[in-house]
Amino acid sequence: MFKGRHFDRSVILLCVRWYLAYNLSLRNLEEMMAERGITVDHATIHRWTVHYAPLLLERFNQRKRAVTGKWHVDGTYIKVRGRWMYLYRAIDSNGDTVEFWFSERRNLSAAKQFLRKALKRHGRPERIVIDGSQTNKEAILLCDAESRLQDCSRRRQQAIRIRQSRYLNNRIEQDHRAIKRRVRPMLGLQSAATARVILGGIEMVHMMRKQQAKYACNRQLSLSEQFDMLAA
Repeated sequence: MFKGRHFDRSVILLCVRWYLAYNLSLRNLEEMMAERGITVDHATIHRWTVHYAPLLLERFNQRKRAVTGKWHVDGTYIKVRGRWMYLYRAIDSNGDTVEFWFSERRNLSAAKQFLRKALKRHGRPERIVIDGSQTNKEAILLCDAESRLQDCSRRRQQAIRIRQSRYLNNRIEQDHRAIKRRVRPMLGLQSAATARVILGGIEMVHMMRKQQAKYACNRQLSLSEQFDMLAA
């Protein structure tokens, strides 16, 4: 993963981890590295993040433990280059992250893409809690029907139960805060493509803090230890 890089693996991982995990700007990191005797430009740190965050997330997803069959689905707005875009998110009944999907628009097509991704990776849940969004309800009904038609097991599957309640969906609205808190001070979301990559990295760190990796659930590993294990 780090073959041919001018900087040591530990320096790259440290910068990427700190940028994704903490409220630091790229220039903050440039100064912090300089204090440690390491001269690295803030633009280089940004390139490292864009390059390595998707690779680490892919490895994390391969090691992610299973989620429960009761999901809470909602989304939150993210500003990218002065324009509001949308981040679809789902957590399970334990508060663990199920899936996320960044979209430039909030519509039926985007909601279906998000749900198809979640269903493909985690299978069909028993129940999904949503707020009053009719678009999300329609997307669930359509994706559920598709999933049952594509099932080759010949078993009769129950339809996904949908429960619409703003009060019951407070759990995921609270979970959004960890993502919003990190995104707010960022100056790096200058394009939809960059936002998609960096948000994926932020979500990965959020899942690490929840100890969602199979190797971490009973060991309480630090972020540093988990990054090292993914990059090994």
